[in-house]
Amino acid sequence: MLFSKEYVGYLAREVTKKLIAGKMIEVSAVPAVTERVNGALFDELSLEDRINDEVRVILEAYSEEMRKTGANYQEMFRKVKSELVRKYKAVL
Repeated sequence: MLFSKEYVGYLAREVTKKLIAGKMIEVSAVPAVTERVNGALFDELSLEDRINDEVRVILEAYSEEMRKTGANYQEMFRKVKSELVRKYKAVL
């Protein structure tokens, strides 16, 4: 992930403050809302890491075949990753 957990927490607090200040949301428990925003931000920002991990698992399963055919790992990584991004309808 590009950002540290601490920075994601900071972003969540700031987003929650701005939403409340802009009267876009009304809350009775600010810490609970901040935690939910933090979780949503963390999940979204770590999506690319999860996709990369899944690509590595897939390519590991085909490593012997790739070695026999002389396939380029980086090229296959990009192809598989783009397929998974399309499958999950992710925006990276």
